[in-house]
Amino acid sequence: VQLQAYGGGLVQAGGSLRLSCAASGRTFSSYVMGWFRQAPGKEREFVAAISWSGGSTFYADSVKGRFTISRDNAKNTVYLQMNSLKPEDTAVYYCAANPNYYGSRSQRYDYWGQGTLVTVSS
Repeated sequence: VQLQAYGGGLVQAGGSLRLSCAASGRTFSSYVMGWFRQAPGKEREFVAAISWSGGSTFYADSVKGRFTISRDNAKNTVYLQMNSLKPEDTAVYYCAANPNYYGSRSQRYDYWGQGTLVTVSS
């Protein structure tokens, strides 16, 4: 599966952005989808994941209550709605997919998008 993330940009603290990740292929519903991010000088970290049907989600503590992951299997797209953004949310955001693992470990995700930059100004 090929992934294309988009929707990043510059936003003021307290603002909102919605990221999207479009997947190629006809088996999108066969993949767990995740969002990860990498800030300058830091390692890539888990943000959120959503199960195959979208019935289950979980989040990193740092974004819980502010970010919402969702998916539309008919449109082969996963979303990350980001509200109440903080400067520390500044990072390149990546979507990722894997067929078997529902979790936060990046090593278990097989397919990655190219990343989209989110910059939150104070």
